[in-house]
Amino acid sequence: MTRTFRWVLWPILVVGIVLIVAPFAISLPSKASAGQKMINNFHPIMQPVAVKTTVAYYDKTFMALGPVATGGVAASGEIPALFAGLAGSLHMTQPQLVQFLQTKFPALAQLLERFPQLAPVFKRVPPGLAWYKPLVTTMHDNVTNYAKIDSLPSFNLFTWFFVVPGILVVILAGLGLIGLYRPRRL
Repeated sequence: MTRTFRWVLWPILVVGIVLIVAPFAISLPSKASAGQKMINNFHPIMQPVAVKTTVAYYDKTFMALGPVATGGVAASGEIPALFAGLAGSLHMTQPQLVQFLQTKFPALAQLLERFPQLAPVFKRVPPGLAWYKPLVTTMHDNVTNYAKIDSLPSFNLFTWFFVVPGILVVILAGLGLIGLYRPRRL
């Protein structure tokens, strides 16, 4: 073999070594494993039917509750005046009105009683809707991208996609270099 051929084998050997060492140097096995876990965990959530259901809940249920929450914040402050006005109009004391509502309209009585505690929750609904909108939109817009990534081989194999060719390159370059250093027989 020629001296030029030997010069070419050294960089090839180095490339092979880099292919073996680099994945471990950048912690590719643990990162690939984490990526595969994430892909697996998102699998049921990112299926087209699941994403369509999420979008429908967001658009048709949660967005519809926005005005209810906004009204609930205002209404919670009006409840004492409501009880006073109703008690006076019905010629009852407020405790009698509470007893009447609890007997005849238990669900409404319970709701009115809890309104003041719900006001802080109601205040968080509009910002919560704004916060989750990009998430729902991103899910909807990436169903096809997720399917493409999910169709790849397991991320746990990614390390070996570098290491195995690296080992082969090292072996081939090493064999070539070892062959060059053998004494020539005359």
